[in-house]
Amino acid sequence: MTSGQTEIWHNPRCTKSRNATAHLDATGVEYTVRRYLDDPPTVEELRAVLARLGAEPWDITRTGEPIAKDLGMAGWGRAAADREQWLTALAQHPKLIQRPIVLTADGGAVVARDEETLRSLD
Repeated sequence: MTSGQTEIWHNPRCTKSRNATAHLDATGVEYTVRRYLDDPPTVEELRAVLARLGAEPWDITRTGEPIAKDLGMAGWGRAAADREQWLTALAQHPKLIQRPIVLTADGGAVVARDEETLRSLD
């Protein structure tokens, strides 16, 4: 994660992720792309991103993914004591991370899955 620069955690196969990069391009935002499936975030990076998002790991988990079902995530706790289990799973299985995540140059972050959130980046 590069501080002071906008970064998008991007999956080029995802329509919402492609829409987010198109929006950034259209608005002239300079950004770097992190293909997080090829370059998975560490647990520490996930902690930092969650702090920027003001979110918990379960908030950014794609619980409908087959791997989430295989891991039994639906039954996992959602308390402070459960955080490490979730973080470890996200780091080991980046496909579970909601996309796209945009880390803004000003230190903020959003999960940019809809038009309204994308417009908030302008």
